[in-house]
Amino acid sequence: MTSKQRAYLKGLAMKLDPIMQIGKSSLTPEYTKSVAEALDARELIKISVLQNCMDDPHQIAEMLAGRTGSQVVQVIGKKIVLYKEGSKDKKKIELPKPGK
Repeated sequence: MTSKQRAYLKGLAMKLDPIMQIGKSSLTPEYTKSVAEALDARELIKISVLQNCMDDPHQIAEMLAGRTGSQVVQVIGKKIVLYKEGSKDKKKIELPKPGK
């Protein structure tokens, strides 16, 4: 992902509300599965890490991205933004072309 594409996704994510929360149980297989399903449905999601979660949001973001095949757009404080490109027929977000 280019810096221009990342900046575009950050702009889209500013308007999003977190649709999921990570609490003290942190990353369970069920939670990872629900994140993957949300990414398939929406492509771009925002996740909130609650105060009672002792794990680092950056580490959580990297683990989720690895397990779901997505990319970390940004981590600000306790908010994580993930992006996973949709299939050609279900694509919702059109990224700027690299090099333009």
